[in-house]
Amino acid sequence: MKSFQYLRIGAVAAALTLVIPVLQAADTTSLPTKYLAVKKADQSYEGFIVTYKNGSTERNSSTAAMQKVNAAIGRTGLNKATMSSNVVSTPAVSASYKRKLAVGSDLIHTSRKLSQSEANTLMAEIAADPAVAYVQPDYRMYAVRDIKAPASMAKPTDAPADPFAPNDPDYANYQWNFSNAIGGANVNNAWNIADGTGVTVAVIDTGITKHPDLDTSLGDAGYDFIESAAISGRPTDGTAPGGWDLGDWTTTGQCYRASPAEGSSWHGTNVAGVIGELTNNSVGMAGIAYNAKVLPIRVLGHCGGTDSDISDAIVWASGGHVDGVPDNTHPAQVISMSLGGAQPCSPEVAEYQAIQDAISRGVAVVVAAGNDNEDVSNATPASCPGVIAVASNGITGKRAFYSNYGTGITISAPGGGIYQNDASSGQQANPEGFVWAAINPGTEGPLDADPVTSYEGMAGTSQATPHVTGTVAMMISAAREAGLSDPTPAQIHDILAKSARPFPVVEDQQIGTGILDAYAAVNMVVNGDGNGGGGDDPSILLTKGTLLPGQSATSGSILYSIDVPAGAKTLNLRTLGGTGNVALYVKAGSAPAADGSNADFKSVKPGTSEAVVIQTPQATTYYLRVAPQQGSSFSNISVLADYNP
Repeated sequence: MKSFQYLRIGAVAAALTLVIPVLQAADTTSLPTKYLAVKKADQSYEGFIVTYKNGSTERNSSTAAMQKVNAAIGRTGLNKATMSSNVVSTPAVSASYKRKLAVGSDLIHTSRKLSQSEANTLMAEIAADPAVAYVQPDYRMYAVRDIKAPASMAKPTDAPADPFAPNDPDYANYQWNFSNAIGGANVNNAWNIADGTGVTVAVIDTGITKHPDLDTSLGDAGYDFIESAAISGRPTDGTAPGGWDLGDWTTTGQCYRASPAEGSSWHGTNVAGVIGELTNNSVGMAGIAYNAKVLPIRVLGHCGGTDSDISDAIVWASGGHVDGVPDNTHPAQVISMSLGGAQPCSPEVAEYQAIQDAISRGVAVVVAAGNDNEDVSNATPASCPGVIAVASNGITGKRAFYSNYGTGITISAPGGGIYQNDASSGQQANPEGFVWAAINPGTEGPLDADPVTSYEGMAGTSQATPHVTGTVAMMISAAREAGLSDPTPAQIHDILAKSARPFPVVEDQQIGTGILDAYAAVNMVVNGDGNGGGGDDPSILLTKGTLLPGQSATSGSILYSIDVPAGAKTLNLRTLGGTGNVALYVKAGSAPAADGSNADFKSVKPGTSEAVVIQTPQATTYYLRVAPQQGSSFSNISVLADYNP
């Protein structure tokens, strides 16, 4: 069959409401940090991630771990069936060991799904074990489903020309988001410096499908981490080689009570298109880092994906080892995740640990803030420390009405505002209310035998995120082209924040330091403050109000940073706990010297408890240097930065 080109424009749909459990603090006062109770009464739970403490027997022995879990089941009484009129009404519960996660936690499954009260009771009993560091359900996460453009949208005609316009026929008329428009990302000017050559981008999503306007050469090199056959759509449980999208369509009630029937989203293909659609090839549309290689990793299928699968995928994408999976032959320099779930990112959970593992390997992690119009602190992985959390704006530069917000947002990027003037309702913008990229036309399984060149207009933080991911790939390729070292994840975060263009309007909520400016970011890497970008020493990004434990140094100091928005008051910066003798040096806008000679504020007392309080801080990045006093070392201290909005 002959290939042909058309623009597929789906029906308008509401932004996805995440249906995994929203967490609340457990009622048990004796175990306040070892688990959080699940709140959704209409959900059921069969997978649990148990993290045993380092040095415990259970950490290194699945047999010992399962003995403890089964003992906990026995204490709850769940190991006994309940009877009604001499008929089993509720089967007895047993547990089976599934696997060791890459971060060291253990995944166990119960023999049947547990109700909310049963799950909370079991977690409380497991957490009562002194050897347990943390226990959590194996949460479901979902693609951040974006809003589709309406089928009635007409193709525009007289679009203005951009300073640099590739010969892709639909670029000028559809891809406002790449231009230097008020709400655009200024990608076209960045192409004069970099195009992503030599960089591998991991897209952790639904996988990818074949498309004439996409380079899918790493499709077989990717991996499908979905363990459950019910989610993957494969005949049996187990992971599989290749990052190909098999489809994620659902039937009514398949995912949860009253969940709607939906066709396949091809979400990963669409995200990959924004990042790296083939450019200047006289076909369709353009991509940002169009010479980068996209490594597709499948973690989302029918009814989303699990935290355990996603955590292993993050480790594998960054070059880490996952038991039972061949090592990644194409480790990524940047990871893109347009997915999430509705719970805070706690230091004890598997995904937090996996992200820190990736960042420690020098891999930047870019995450969608979410489409729920709520504070990003309630979303994982967007609230995990160290990630680049991306909000969405429309063509006017205004926050998209659906976009999550808050102090945890790093930057905003064009994701589409849907309605004219980026309003929350009214007449839809045509086509600049949406971001356009590749899609597969299949409704269930992919049409791969003779793929058509099809595209779709969508709006959401899923679309804003790949703008930042592609820009990061260009930043890295520009550094390499200039003979510089790759910028670190902390430097990438700082450069993106510093180079962002100011918001052209007063935003109703905090969505980062400004709007992504790809040209300014890439230019700062090459011609900015220092080697590989940033100028200052690499800093560890702190998250507002989140204690960062386990900080140690046998020599030298450690630099941290916190982005403080306009209007913040009473900035508290502290070190505490651990052993040693430290000094705390603080400077606004740049890093303080190693000896604190140019610091704006200092705290130099005996021991590890230091504090700097700034009543009216500037709207800028504050840098904290923790340095040993008199040549000593320090171990296992905690660092905290917090302020009042």
